[in-house]
Amino acid sequence: MPLLDRNGAREDGWTRSEGAAIGNIPAVIVPWDSLADALAQQGDGQSLGVLIPNSLAISALAPFLPRLALVAIGFPAYSDGRGFSLARQLRRAGFTGELRASGPLIPDQFAYALACGFDTIELPQANAERQPLEQWLRARDSYSLTYQRDYGTPDRNILDRRRAARATAAPGPR
Repeated sequence: MPLLDRNGAREDGWTRSEGAAIGNIPAVIVPWDSLADALAQQGDGQSLGVLIPNSLAISALAPFLPRLALVAIGFPAYSDGRGFSLARQLRRAGFTGELRASGPLIPDQFAYALACGFDTIELPQANAERQPLEQWLRARDSYSLTYQRDYGTPDRNILDRRRAARATAAPGPR
């Protein structure tokens, strides 16, 4: 599966495991239902990540966050946006590791995914072939401002910019 970050395509240093067997793999992603067993096997210097469903409650994942270097949130379809909310909740809970969206997102969701806290997007091969990297980068750059606060950097909020412009504008006739 191709992997994108805010700068474009990048190599994936993580290996997926279908179960809890993580062996000597330096950086491994396990499924949610195998996480507890994988943590019990985790070796010194081994980075562990987990693929979670987008319906998982943060409270279920929170006890494990300090030991995780990556959380991948599954997107079963581009039209299912629960993963965006989950990403925001994870960042607000203090998770500072890599946050990955995994599934059939579309380029129009790229800027929003980054603003919600995702570091990387892992696409199915078919989606990557249908929507080349250039399309993703154009979509990323097409949104310079947002209406929602706390998405991206503070200077990107339209409402805050308008308020600041009014505050610095010279008073006119009343």
